[in-house]
Amino acid sequence: MLKLDKVTYRIAGRTLLEETDLHLPKGHHAGLVGRNGCGKSTLFKLILGSVHADGGNVTLTGRMKVATVAQETPGGEQTPLEFVLSSHREMDALLKEAETCEDPERIGEIHARLAEIDAYTAEARAAQILAGLGYDHEQQNQPLSRFSGGWRMRVALAAALFQEPDLLLLDEPTNHLDLEAALWLEGFLKSYPHTLLIISHDRQLLNAVATRIYHLHQGKIMPYKGNYDFYERARREQLMYAAAYNEKVEAQRQHMMKFVERFRAKASKARQAQSRLRAIEKLETVPLMTDDPTLKIDFPDPEKLAPPLISFEKVSVGYEGIPVLKNLNGSITAEDRIALLGQNGNGKSTFAKLLSGRLESMYGYFHSSPKVRVGYFHQHQMEDLKRGWTGFDHLSEIMPKTPELQIRAHLGRFGFNKEKSEVAVEKLSGGEKARLVLALMTSQKPNILIFDEPTNHLDVEMRESLMMAINNFKGAVILITHDWHLLRHTVDSLWLVANHTVKPYDGDLEEYRREILGLTSKRSSR
Repeated sequence: MLKLDKVTYRIAGRTLLEETDLHLPKGHHAGLVGRNGCGKSTLFKLILGSVHADGGNVTLTGRMKVATVAQETPGGEQTPLEFVLSSHREMDALLKEAETCEDPERIGEIHARLAEIDAYTAEARAAQILAGLGYDHEQQNQPLSRFSGGWRMRVALAAALFQEPDLLLLDEPTNHLDLEAALWLEGFLKSYPHTLLIISHDRQLLNAVATRIYHLHQGKIMPYKGNYDFYERARREQLMYAAAYNEKVEAQRQHMMKFVERFRAKASKARQAQSRLRAIEKLETVPLMTDDPTLKIDFPDPEKLAPPLISFEKVSVGYEGIPVLKNLNGSITAEDRIALLGQNGNGKSTFAKLLSGRLESMYGYFHSSPKVRVGYFHQHQMEDLKRGWTGFDHLSEIMPKTPELQIRAHLGRFGFNKEKSEVAVEKLSGGEKARLVLALMTSQKPNILIFDEPTNHLDVEMRESLMMAINNFKGAVILITHDWHLLRHTVDSLWLVANHTVKPYDGDLEEYRREILGLTSKRSSR
């Protein structure tokens, strides 16, 4: 069991937690939600003991084993499978001791404990987890140094899952996953046998896994029994009830004040008037638990062009003369809302680069209308923002002859007022950097917007705002994302990137979901 009792935590003069309580019973699965920067990750640090509260107590009952995903990505010549196995420190130490131990009694104790922690099936279990997260048998046995940072983060996640701690803490676990791996993780966590606390802005994950939600807002934690949808409905009802109650209180106050103002000067009514005044003082309204206002994302309207915007026939595309995708046929029109499906490594980003003009076709016919402009969002753009430069500096470089007022008006579409637009990018939060990239990619009023995992640094409210902006956009949209909720509410065409080509997927999202879960189940059982 995890318990927070009147916990207060301050940093740099700012109070993140103020005498807040939390009670997470053993075996329950809970989601921790709240706006970016409200203190969710700090709460994890308090539980792990890496920072200490200014007041109150954090209690873990018994000898609970607690684990989370390591902040540093694993690397070196160790393989993913070796790294995951070695993450179970007790098992790793016992296996090493068993190799050299000569004391028969101690050898018996070692093997009894290894059997108790199921060490003899450990390699199979580790391989199943890695397979679910997208590592095939060959990749599981390659050096970690060969993989990108995102793929190494999957290994760190696999290590945390493999340890199967009494309390598992996960902070945005789907951020480095594709849709297929996110679906597998959802199923794994849903059946997790111990206590689980997840920080996530992924509605689908929280709805499937969480049996209770903790909402962190203005230093306090409010518990809700049920999944994310239940929390959202309950909170909305609370706000509506509080607003209605406060209206009644205010109406009663005004009614009583009219009596006071009418009769306070009359000696015969003075005592009653004073009594009403004292009653008015006792009238209390309910504090409204309103969140900070959500910023609205607004994409500029593109110029109308004759269809198709892009067409291609028998196209091959790849790198250094080696094709990744072959025999591509199709077209893009302004009405298209297309999701690219398929596992990481199949070529989704390669296809997105072809459509955006960042990669040229190697063979075949590829035609883009001369006036077509493409806006392209990808995660590396956030890393490529120039240190020391402000949002205004970045946009001025792209729009050198544009008046300052017009530049600031465009930044304002994405929540950057004059003060925020003058902040150096390294001082911006992840969500603010993501919004800046959205501002940069849409500065030329593109006809096609291509999004490659746009939601990783956006909270639930900003994801909703992005969803509305996509639906209101009057051009074409190509979307690569693990966010099931965003997919379900924005796209109407599914294209599958697999077997070195791209083809329309005949089924719907639910059919694809069932298909992927079936494939990952087969792959994990091998």
